[in-house]
Amino acid sequence: MSQICPLCNGFQQSHYTCPKCGHHEEDMGRIIDYFGPYSAYMEIDHLKLIDGIPTTLSQHQCAHVLYCPVCHHEEVKLIQE
Repeated sequence: MSQICPLCNGFQQSHYTCPKCGHHEEDMGRIIDYFGPYSAYMEIDHLKLIDGIPTTLSQHQCAHVLYCPVCHHEEVKLIQE
C-alpha cells in the first residue's frame, strides 16, 4: 500500500543543498515519472519494484531527482513517506 510523499503532495518543500557547489537544488519530481509517458498513470508500488532502488517499496521511500541549476549536478534523494 502506498504511503504519502510530503514533497509530491506539497506538505513540505525541497530544501536540499548541492554537494558540489553549495547552491539550492531544485526538486525535479519522482524518478518513476521519467520512466515513460504513461508512468504517471501507473500504480506507484508497481513502479517502485523496477525503479532500481531496492528500498523504495519496503522502506516507504519516494525517490526524487534533484538538480542544481548552477553546476548541473543531478542526484536522487530518497524522501521518507
